[in-house]
Amino acid sequence: MGRAFEYRKARKLKRWGHMARTFTKLGKEIEIAVKAAGADPSGNTRLRILIQNAKAENMPKENIERAIKRATEKDAADYKEVIYEGYGPHGIAFLVETATDNTNRTVANIRMHFNKCGGTLGNSGSVGFLFDHKCVFKFKAGDADPEELELEMIDLGVDEFYPEEDGITVYAPYESFGAIQKWLDDKGFEIVSGESVRIPTDTKELDAEGRESVEKLVERLEEDDDVVNVYHTMKEPDEE
Repeated sequence: MGRAFEYRKARKLKRWGHMARTFTKLGKEIEIAVKAAGADPSGNTRLRILIQNAKAENMPKENIERAIKRATEKDAADYKEVIYEGYGPHGIAFLVETATDNTNRTVANIRMHFNKCGGTLGNSGSVGFLFDHKCVFKFKAGDADPEELELEMIDLGVDEFYPEEDGITVYAPYESFGAIQKWLDDKGFEIVSGESVRIPTDTKELDAEGRESVEKLVERLEEDDDVVNVYHTMKEPDEE
């Protein structure tokens, strides 16, 4: 499950060009976090994690600082997080996370993307049940024993644990986000990144032509400035 998500994430970043679009979308998320709980990372867990994520993506420090400053200005855009659900070609379910300051514009654009690619924008709740809401953390644990760490983290809700050369990646129900973040902080481990993800509970295999039609919709959605994440139930090549 986790490996398939990492594959999709890598492809998404490649499509974004890994620079301008990534930084723009991270900037919006930082602004939302600042507006929700303040500009001090020490007292704003989500902001602190987003700053770590931005650093992991090589976002320049000045870009991060500008995003925080923008959120504190009186005329700052009021971004809201809105999730859209629908079906793409061949009955593939889509869940689209957005950060928008104009929901009328965003819903019109999302509907247009679906319609032009042979899909249909649905109502809230129409496909959300087909995805597990997870949190994923990557952290560095120094010389700690991975087997002992895994046993400890199971009690926190972790259900996938991947030790690697450059750190440890764990997955857990999203409700465990705060508890895991606090536990890692208390242990003194370096959090490289932490984020919310939606992982399909089941996937559908398509032939090459079917994949291409679904990918067209994915690309259109990910090119939209209001879209932060796109999740779907098409089986990826590495899952086969």
